[in-house]
Amino acid sequence: MIDWLIRGPEIATCNCAYGCPCQFNALPTQGNCKASVAMRIDKGHFGEVKLDGLHWAEIFAWPGPIHEGHGEAQPIIDQRASPEQRNALLTIMSGQESMPGATYFQVFSSMIEKFHEPLFKPITFTADVENATGHFKVDGVVDSKAEPIRNPVTGEPHHAKLSLRKGFEFLAAEFGSSTTKTQGKIALDWSGRHAHLTMINITGQGIVH
Repeated sequence: MIDWLIRGPEIATCNCAYGCPCQFNALPTQGNCKASVAMRIDKGHFGEVKLDGLHWAEIFAWPGPIHEGHGEAQPIIDQRASPEQRNALLTIMSGQESMPGATYFQVFSSMIEKFHEPLFKPITFTADVENATGHFKVDGVVDSKAEPIRNPVTGEPHHAKLSLRKGFEFLAAEFGSSTTKTQGKIALDWSGRHAHLTMINITGQGIVH
């Protein structure tokens, strides 16, 4: 297996209610799972290929819970990536160089039956993980925003953080509220749904503790 690592902030949004039941081994709020995810790689490599400073994003949709499969995915790679970097990121994102069950790339990919052709486009990304605030956008494809959950009476930010002893995406994440809209192969459109922001630090063997 090729040695790789990616480290940096990630924003994930999905169509579930705040908290996302999937994080607790429960069924998704809407009965299906739809999501958009993006990351900035502050430090990364795939073998000898450096990945520092690049972004990636992906749009997902499953007709039911993720574990029942039959999903589809739209990978999006930073337009600035070289051919070698593009191949490296697509290999990581498809779970090909991960131990079974060790990373969310491998788990999600094993539940997907259709990968759409990857897009190579500029990705705008900002994230303040601690304050559950962020935004990523790919023009003509996806626009996702995360902000703190608001107290319905006072309007004040309601900060919530989840800690997992055994996670394949993160060990700790700030939960928030998301607004997402897409164009293209996979249609997503919602506001006031789940978001989480976390610092990813992962290899093909799993999360780096």
